[in-house]
Amino acid sequence: MWVKDPWHRGYVNFLGRKFLNFIRAIYSIGAFALITLGVLFTKFGVAPRVIRPVIIQQLFRSGLSLLPMIVFLALALGLVVIGQTVSLLSRVGANQYLGTIMVTVIVRELGPLMTALVVLLRTGTGTVVELGTARAQGEVEALEVLGIDPVHYLVVPRVIGISAAVFALTIYLIIGALVSGYIWAFLQDVPLRPDDYFRQLAASVSGMDFVIVGIKALLFGGAIAIVTCYHGLAQPLRSEQVARATVRAVAQAVVACVVVDAVFIIIYLM
Repeated sequence: MWVKDPWHRGYVNFLGRKFLNFIRAIYSIGAFALITLGVLFTKFGVAPRVIRPVIIQQLFRSGLSLLPMIVFLALALGLVVIGQTVSLLSRVGANQYLGTIMVTVIVRELGPLMTALVVLLRTGTGTVVELGTARAQGEVEALEVLGIDPVHYLVVPRVIGISAAVFALTIYLIIGALVSGYIWAFLQDVPLRPDDYFRQLAASVSGMDFVIVGIKALLFGGAIAIVTCYHGLAQPLRSEQVARATVRAVAQAVVACVVVDAVFIIIYLM
């Protein structure tokens, strides 16, 4: 008679718990996202003098303050991609595909995804800490006592601000990486004129690329805002639990961005 190994049974139970926790997290975050969208549309235009400054503050924190880092990342990304691409294409004499590779790697994939990760690590973590601390200290309940909807005041401005910031920073990163890419190619003595390089870029980019990149950037920003606000606001926290909630929020936001990116990869393949 076959006897189950206790270690094997414990490992299966561990995976089962993780899977159930994953399903429960999807359900909870999805419900929170629907609530946020409902408040966004039903209370759109309500208390603009209160909400607008909060949105502007989020745009500054998530967008303008991160612009120097995005510029540096664009220079580094152009160096890495061009360095590896030139090394590979020079062996087979196929430098005419340099622009095509830059569009495929930078515009369609790395540009939006890396921008989203920078915003998540810089602004998303701060969102969890800020909202989690406010929840632990009873500030959220104080807003409810005053008749202020916490989702309208705390979540909606962050969703709008972070989504718009990711969208704008993605454009800056893509443009910077494409320009720096040619600079690094020029420094490596690649026999490619500027007009030929930008002609390759124009031939490789379609109108649908602009639409998909824009939608992807907005979805990345929305996913980051929803996940981080959920872990900071939607669950009762004590002060010592804020750090753990921040780790969970970052992990789940990364998973959400990767899933969104995978969906758009399937769209490209189709």
